Amino acid sequence: MALWNKLKDGIDRVEKVANEAFDEGKVRLDARRARQTADSAAQALGYAVFRAWEQGQPLDPTSLDRLARALRDHEQEARRLEQAATGAAEWRKRQGGTPSEPPTVDTAAAGTAPDAPPPTEPGTGPSASSAPFTS
Repeated sequence: MALWNKLKDGIDRVEKVANEAFDEGKVRLDARRARQTADSAAQALGYAVFRAWEQGQPLDPTSLDRLARALRDHEQEARRLEQAATGAAEWRKRQGGTPSEPPTVDTAAAGTAPDAPPPTEPGTGPSASSAPFTS
């Protein structure tokens, strides 16, 4: 009977590791999608700034705020998911056969990497100026 229990424990451990690897893959896929969404938001912001500059007018502050906020939110989500995927991979590597609880992701601290600069409001950062571009 002990042999069957050991076999069952081994199968359970393999199943848990496989499920964790699958979950990590889903998080990595979500992170990639979030990064692509952030890139699209950055592109939209760049196009809006370029169009305003091309017309010789400043970008509407409401549009700038909306586009910058969308970019910041998507960037934070992408960073949070990338950190979660990295943490899950590191946790899985450290396990070495002893199952325990995986790390949890703190959604309140999304996008707050220790080396990341604090977020700023649009138009208030170090490169903010009153004119969109000068040539």
